[in-house]
Amino acid sequence: MRAFLRDNALYWLQDYHFDGLRWDATAYIRNVDGRDGDAAGDLPDGWSLMRWINEEARKVKPGTVTIAEDLRSNPAITRPASSGGAGFDAQWDGAFVHPVRQALIGAEDAGRDMEAVRNALLHRFDENAFARVIYTESHDEVANGKARVPEEVDPGNASSWAAKKKSVLGASLVFTAPGIPMIFQGQEFLEDDWFHDKDPLDWSKKERYAGIVRVYVDLIALRLNRRGQTAGLCGQQIDVYHTDQRNKVLAYHRWQDGGPGDSVVVVVNFSTQLLENYEVAFPVAGEWKVRFNGDSRYYDPEFSNGGVYRCDALRQEDNAIRGSLVLPPYTALLLSQDKQ
Repeated sequence: MRAFLRDNALYWLQDYHFDGLRWDATAYIRNVDGRDGDAAGDLPDGWSLMRWINEEARKVKPGTVTIAEDLRSNPAITRPASSGGAGFDAQWDGAFVHPVRQALIGAEDAGRDMEAVRNALLHRFDENAFARVIYTESHDEVANGKARVPEEVDPGNASSWAAKKKSVLGASLVFTAPGIPMIFQGQEFLEDDWFHDKDPLDWSKKERYAGIVRVYVDLIALRLNRRGQTAGLCGQQIDVYHTDQRNKVLAYHRWQDGGPGDSVVVVVNFSTQLLENYEVAFPVAGEWKVRFNGDSRYYDPEFSNGGVYRCDALRQEDNAIRGSLVLPPYTALLLSQDKQ
């Protein structure tokens, strides 16, 4: 049976040229009850099976990516086999999706926990941001009585202003936080029904909500530094340096090597309030340009086109470097500096 499972995995990689494999429910391969810290229920043969297939996959196809849907936040899943781990490249991060979804779908701003979102942004396994897969929707989150983010936000009206704004806000976090971003089928055009086999994607929504599709196109381009302005989003580093629980605002700095064209500042408003003249710190002084504004009418005619297009960060009397922004409701702004 072990050889059959190994051969099946290699078949998809060799004959069908798959780039990688996602393993389902690995917690139950390695433990009878899917638990950590339960030596009596551990399955050593399960651990060795996962290690073996991961090693074999990379032998037959170097560069193969293997991902575990484990959801127990166990760092051993993504440790190399040589270090006693299961040898997966990445695992789904429940410590990201659950607090972020909670902050998005809650009806009242007062209940949004910015510390929980901050911790979700910072979480990683063994200091490697790319050992985690981050997302707001998956087949688990949108099934078994649960729904897509827009539907959870506004049941029965998943194309309302609030549903669209919070869906875009969630995507903004997924593509600007360190980790491997994942989106679920139809998420990019506001699919609303829960996931089941008898409900095909409504492809007409791709045209109806073309602006929301553009959100994902632009965020993916920024995440991959396609325009040479946001290399920091390709890096490991993050500093969530501003947490405003009262106004529901977070600001974080992403960087790879730092400097113009690399350092990125993301400022996120999780409230329904328009915040004008809102001051935040910046890593260095100078002009910072808005590369993404989740409130732009380019993405939806119901959005208000608030925010700013640029910000001058100045050194203050207390020696801190700060700039003033306009933060539209439920919006992320992404800023960086031009290369010199």
